[in-house]
Amino acid sequence: MGSYMEILGSRAKEASRFAGKLATNEKNRVLLSVADELCQKTESILNENEKDLTAAKEHGMKASLIDRLRLSEQRILDMAEGLRQIAALDDPIGEVLSMKTRPNGLRIGKKRVPLGVVGIIYESRPNVTADAFGLCFKTGNAVILRGGSDAIYSNKAIVHAIKEGLRKEKLPQDLILYVEDTSREAVNEMMKLHGYIDVLIPRGGAGLISSVVQNSTVPVIETGTGNCHIYVDEYADLSMAVDIIENAKTQRMGVCNACESLVIHVSVAEQALPMIVSRLKKHGVEIRGDETACEYCEEIIPASEEDWGMEYLDAVISVKVVNSLDEAIRHINTYNTGHSESIITEHYRNAMQFQDEIDAAAVYVNASTRFTDGFEFGFGAEIGISTQKLHARGPMGLEALTTTKYIIFGDGQIR
Repeated sequence: MGSYMEILGSRAKEASRFAGKLATNEKNRVLLSVADELCQKTESILNENEKDLTAAKEHGMKASLIDRLRLSEQRILDMAEGLRQIAALDDPIGEVLSMKTRPNGLRIGKKRVPLGVVGIIYESRPNVTADAFGLCFKTGNAVILRGGSDAIYSNKAIVHAIKEGLRKEKLPQDLILYVEDTSREAVNEMMKLHGYIDVLIPRGGAGLISSVVQNSTVPVIETGTGNCHIYVDEYADLSMAVDIIENAKTQRMGVCNACESLVIHVSVAEQALPMIVSRLKKHGVEIRGDETACEYCEEIIPASEEDWGMEYLDAVISVKVVNSLDEAIRHINTYNTGHSESIITEHYRNAMQFQDEIDAAAVYVNASTRFTDGFEFGFGAEIGISTQKLHARGPMGLEALTTTKYIIFGDGQIR
């Protein structure tokens, strides 16, 4: 009979074969139908989300993480809009990437095809449920979702709405499967479903990602944590810098593309730090700095070595004062997580050096790190932000959920 997870894996495998044969217009029609279903079920989704929020408060979850968990009418509308945007995007499946003729007459090409079954293990954020379905479905994949226990009611309500949309379109509801068993044993077994799941994507904190990378026998696309830096160069427009830092740190604090670390050139630190601290203090942000930063602004408290590599996901930020662009780049490349880094500068060569030498998935000039997002990059939604270098890097949209196969045309050639 098989275990609970093996049964889910088998059902997903069967559904994936069906998904791979769907035409683009069929997929788009279903995505629009599911988007409508989410909107129609807004009230019931919000009621279930309230159960998760109540439990989170009772367990003392910090405010920034409760914000990630919270749904609203607007956030549900945004989930539906994400699905509509995915429907409007070009379908990558079936795209022929190349076609060459060999001397023996064989025509050898490469075509984009689905991965098959995508497994996603994630924490806290219910919007991932809808985004993951939309991207996987558009690319002809089935998806197995295992969300965190803190969002169990919200996720089940969203999955119910998606399944209802599939049912109305007379498609297999197993195209999305949700692991309702929240035990550690279930997630450990999911990581071992080699042969059922083609790729596993973890989305969450450092502990979850590390556990999946170390224990999975299924190939993993690593979505990393975000110790994102903003470097205020000696040639920075300080007014622009303050606005960008405020947005990158405080617009949403519990997300992976929020700024967690500041690096400031010594020649502007004395002028810039009081401006930055004053703006961040309005949002209740604690600033932890090195010795020089503390000298320039008494509201900054001393940082420890651990602060330079910390993803706070909270109202805390670190500040490092440096003597040169080279020192800034060395510091960032030492402590970053390969996610998103930004330089504020009016100096072209410094901007180019920063973009060339910083090792990260997204490197900005004069913009907030908060834009590292599939929706903002025009992907409709994202399956996660990859900080690794194989298969996919940065916000992962439709193409990251595909692979390729060679297609060969002959007329009787033998070797």
